[in-house]
Amino acid sequence: MLGQLIFVGLGLSSERSISLQGLDLAKEADCIFAEFYTSPMPHLDFGKLERLVGKPIQILRRSDVEEYAQHAVLERIRDRKAVFLVPGDPMVATTHIDLRLRAEKAGVKTRVIAGASILSAIGGLTGLQAYKFGRTVTIPYVEGKLPESPYDHIKTNLQADLHTLALLDVAAERSYYMSIREGLEYIQQIELRRRDPVIGGRGLVVGIAKAGADDAVVKAGTVHELGNFNFGGPPHCLIIPANLHFMEAEALEILAGADPRTVKRFVSR
Repeated sequence: MLGQLIFVGLGLSSERSISLQGLDLAKEADCIFAEFYTSPMPHLDFGKLERLVGKPIQILRRSDVEEYAQHAVLERIRDRKAVFLVPGDPMVATTHIDLRLRAEKAGVKTRVIAGASILSAIGGLTGLQAYKFGRTVTIPYVEGKLPESPYDHIKTNLQADLHTLALLDVAAERSYYMSIREGLEYIQQIELRRRDPVIGGRGLVVGIAKAGADDAVVKAGTVHELGNFNFGGPPHCLIIPANLHFMEAEALEILAGADPRTVKRFVSR
């Protein structure tokens, strides 16, 4: 019997966000792993998740997946059916793609059960059109000299008239979740260094907190407004919009509380 490793997306909010298909596969599995280092789930109750699947779940650290996967995962499932529960969609994080490829090379058959992710949720939350997004960026927490590649990608997207989704850094093992204010400050520091106000000169950004939850927060406004707005708990992310279709502009007014005078300046003619 060959081993199986099934990646199951948990969705965005709580243990109830998992699909019925994913839940059925978890109940049938010989063992279950999970990780929560790529993104926090704001309303997850781990005890309820274990009761839902009917068996214990082993939580993996980032190092278990990225450095010690051979020992922590692959050697343990050579003749077993295992499920790996992942916040959001399993294959959005490159660390999981790497694990899948390593499993296949080791003779472990793999399968993916997709889940809702921030990439699929932003359209419904903001009204911005999915096909108008360019490259997604991650804004990292770094002490000292800041890497400028996120800034470069945002600028390239705007030059191509494409929106940018900016994911904010997570270090779950030390309970650090970057806030929208910190993400904006990061970009502004690069702007000052470059003397090129990519977001500061535009006057419109969108902040999202706890996407997928009943208490999700979506707010559009200036950098100053969002930097002083209370978004509540994590996870947070940012959107830097390009020019807007008139329906996108109306959606940001209605769904994200944008000032009509501000969004009007971004409507494509």
